[in-house]
Amino acid sequence: MPSFGKSLIVIGLIIAAVGALFTLAGKIPWLGRLPGDIYVKKENFTFYFPLATSIIISLLLSFILWLFRK
Repeated sequence: MPSFGKSLIVIGLIIAAVGALFTLAGKIPWLGRLPGDIYVKKENFTFYFPLATSIIISLLLSFILWLFRK
C-alpha cells in the first residue's frame, strides 16, 4: 500500500504543475509564437499549428520524466 500512496502524491504534483502551467501560460509572451509555428491567415480562413512550441514542450516534459525515473 505505500507505493499506492506515493503514486497518488506524484499524480497530485503533476496535476498541480499542469494547473500552474495553465495559469501562467498567458504571461509567457513567446509561448505559441515561436519561429517554427505554422500560422496561415487568409480572408475567411485562419490556420494555426504550434509545431515548434509542441516540440519544446515535449522535450521539457521528456527531460522532467527522465529525471523522475533516475
